[in-house]
Amino acid sequence: MTPTESKFDQLPLWAWIGIALIILVQSTWLYVDSRRRGARHPWFWGIWGIIQAPVPTIVYLFAVRKIHRK
Repeated sequence: MTPTESKFDQLPLWAWIGIALIILVQSTWLYVDSRRRGARHPWFWGIWGIIQAPVPTIVYLFAVRKIHRK
């Protein structure tokens, strides 16, 4: 592998920080909102939100917030 090839495999530091912030904000919002709305197992939404993005938010909006009924 040449030195130029390995540079394309690495994300810059600002990208890693951005990804971490997005996941942290998503997880916090999912936990707080599900707790406020009285959803069952708000800790589940928080943990799932910190594992990946954006699938937990999309599922949460349809399962708990029920945005499709409006």
